[in-house]
Amino acid sequence: MNLPAENFYATWRQSCRALTLRDENSAPPEKLLQAVWQHQRLRRGELKTTDGQSIRVLHPGFASAEGGPDFRGAVLQFENEKPVAGDVEIDVQTSGWHAHGHDVNPHFKTVILHVIWDGTPNFRSTRTTLPLKHFLDAPLAELALALENESGLPENLRGKCSAPLRELSETQLTELLDAAAKVRFQNKAATILARAKNCGWEQALWENLFRALGYKHNVWPMQNLAETKSRWALQTTGKDEPQIFEIQSRLLGISGLLPGELTRSQKSSDTFLRRAWDGWWRDRDEFADCTLPRAVWRFHGLRPANHPQRRLALAAHWLAGGNLVSKIEGWCAADRQFRPTTLAESLHEIFQVERDDFWSWHWTFNSARMKKPQPLLGAARVTDLAVNVVLPWLWIRAKEGGNEKILREVESRFFAWPAAADNSILKLARQRLLGTASRRPAHILNGAAQQQGLIQIVRDFCEHSNAVCVDCRFPDLVQAWKTPLEAAGK
Repeated sequence: MNLPAENFYATWRQSCRALTLRDENSAPPEKLLQAVWQHQRLRRGELKTTDGQSIRVLHPGFASAEGGPDFRGAVLQFENEKPVAGDVEIDVQTSGWHAHGHDVNPHFKTVILHVIWDGTPNFRSTRTTLPLKHFLDAPLAELALALENESGLPENLRGKCSAPLRELSETQLTELLDAAAKVRFQNKAATILARAKNCGWEQALWENLFRALGYKHNVWPMQNLAETKSRWALQTTGKDEPQIFEIQSRLLGISGLLPGELTRSQKSSDTFLRRAWDGWWRDRDEFADCTLPRAVWRFHGLRPANHPQRRLALAAHWLAGGNLVSKIEGWCAADRQFRPTTLAESLHEIFQVERDDFWSWHWTFNSARMKKPQPLLGAARVTDLAVNVVLPWLWIRAKEGGNEKILREVESRFFAWPAAADNSILKLARQRLLGTASRRPAHILNGAAQQQGLIQIVRDFCEHSNAVCVDCRFPDLVQAWKTPLEAAGK
C-alpha cells in the first residue's frame, strides 16, 4: 500500500530519502536488506533457496553490532529436516561472500544461510543461499520508507535539533509529534495489510497479538506459533475450563516450552505438568512438523511475569473464549464515547481474562505459589496492544473498506490514548531531541501518540546520521517550518 504524503512531516520524510528505488532495475542497499530480514517482510510460507530447498524461518536471529555475521542465533528449518541454529550473513550479491573475505574469516564458520538480493548459487561456497527479490511482501520502495534504520539510538544524548525543538511552542511541538506519530501508525497499519492480503484479517490480527505477547525477546517464536494456528487451534465453545487447559497444554507442547521433567519441589506445578503431558502425549506426533525447538526462545533478562509460558496461558484464554475478534470490532463500532482516562480501561476489559487456576498463582513452573493471585495481563500492557496492534488493525480495515466513520473514530482514539509506560528508548530520545530527562517537558508526551512520534523522528533522522548529527537535515527542516508559523502568529 503506497500511502500518500498527506501531511508535512510525511513530505519531509520522503524528500530526505537519498535513494529512489525501482523494484525491477535497482538493487537495494545492504542496510535495507538487513531490515527486511530482521522484520521478516517476506512471504514466509514461500521461501526457497537458490538450490530449490524450502526454508522456514523459526527465528531470524539477533542483529549483531560487534562485527562478524549480521544476525546471530537464527533458527532455520530446511525442507522437513530438523531445525538448525546458526548465523545469517546479508550481502547484496553472492560474490560478497568472497569479496568481503567471509570465506577466510573464522567468525563466519557458524553461518548457515547467506541471504542476498538476487543471483545464482555461488559454487565456490558451501553456504546455502536465499535470494529475497521475489519473496518480498510489499514493493521495495514501500519497504524502504517503512523499514527505518534499527541499528540503535545514537550515543550522544543531545542532537543539533535539540535547540530548534526547544524553541517551539507547546502547540507547535505537539503538532510536529502528532504528524510523525501518524506516519508511524500508518506504517504499522501497512504491515498488517501486507499480511492480511496473504492470510486474511483475523489471522493477521492473531499473529500481531501473539507478536505483542512475545515482547522484544520472543517476537518470532510467538509469530511462528500464530502462523500455524490453523493446524493446532481447537473448535471453541466458550469459556470452558477443561478446554482452556487443553489449549494451554497444546500450545506449551508445540512451543517446546513444556518441561520434560517434574520440578520435584512444587506440588501444584507437578500436578499441572502431569495433566499437560497426558494430553500432549496424544498430540505430539500429529504436530511434530510444526513443533518449535526450545532453542528459539530467549529467557535472559526476562521478568518472570513476561515469561512466554505465562503469555501462552493468556493466549489460551483468548482462544477458548472464541469471540475476541468480535469483541474488538464491537469495541470500535460502539456508539459509546470513551473519555481519554477510560479508553485503556475499556480495552482492558476485553483482553482481561478470568482467574486461571494455575497461572494466576504462579509466575513460572519453578516459582512458588503466590499468596495473592496476579492478573495474566496488566493494565500497562493494554496500551502496547492498542497502539501496536488493535488500533492499526481497525484503522486499515476501515480504510480498505471505505468506512470513514470508523476511520475517524480510530484516529481519535489513537491521539487520545494515554501515555504508555516509560522506557529507555523514550528517555534517551527525550534527552537527545528535547534536551531534558523529564518525562513530560512543558506537558508534552502526555499521550501515547506523542511518544510514538518522538520514536519515529529518531528512526527517520537520528538513525540516518551519527552521534554528532553529520548531514542531518532535521534541525534545518524544523527551523524552516517554525519561521512561517511564527510569522503567522501560530
